[in-house]
Amino acid sequence: MPAIFPFSAIVGQDEMKLALLIAAIDQSVGGVLVFGDRGTGKSTTVRALAALLPPMPVVAGCRFNTAPKNGDEVAMVPVPVVDLPLGATEDRVVGALDLERALVHGEKAFEPGLLARAHRGFLYIDEVNLLEDHLVDLLLDVAAASATRRNSSLSAPAIRRKANCAPNSSTVSACPSKFARPTMSKPASK
Repeated sequence: MPAIFPFSAIVGQDEMKLALLIAAIDQSVGGVLVFGDRGTGKSTTVRALAALLPPMPVVAGCRFNTAPKNGDEVAMVPVPVVDLPLGATEDRVVGALDLERALVHGEKAFEPGLLARAHRGFLYIDEVNLLEDHLVDLLLDVAAASATRRNSSLSAPAIRRKANCAPNSSTVSACPSKFARPTMSKPASK
């Protein structure tokens, strides 16, 4: 595992750090949108905060990082930080039918997407301003609703995670309408 830059060593980003801490403490915030040029420490700060947080209890063997209830076997896992790549498709983000299992075994099974991997952790979206509009809308809707996605008899637990978006400030002026709905928005200082 690569060394993570310490959260306490990040200098000059007090407002960004405060916003991330608030999102880590209060999941109703829904996420943080941080604007900044390359090299302002956006992704470093998110990864440093995730490394600082204590391991979280999950249901042992659960692919959704589900919080355990009484009687569940518990495993402790680090808080996940999942990167959403620019070329991601909708089914990669939200999940889809596991076609291999359906064709080989004749079973309906859900293949979780990046949102499920980020459940109760951080979904980091670098260059969010370059994502397709329908994916931005999907992510904002999911962050606002923490809704359960259902396909036929397949279901995934409601996704609770912090979406941390980092548009490059040099390109954000070309598409400001993408950022009309975020909960928090603050430029990162140099």
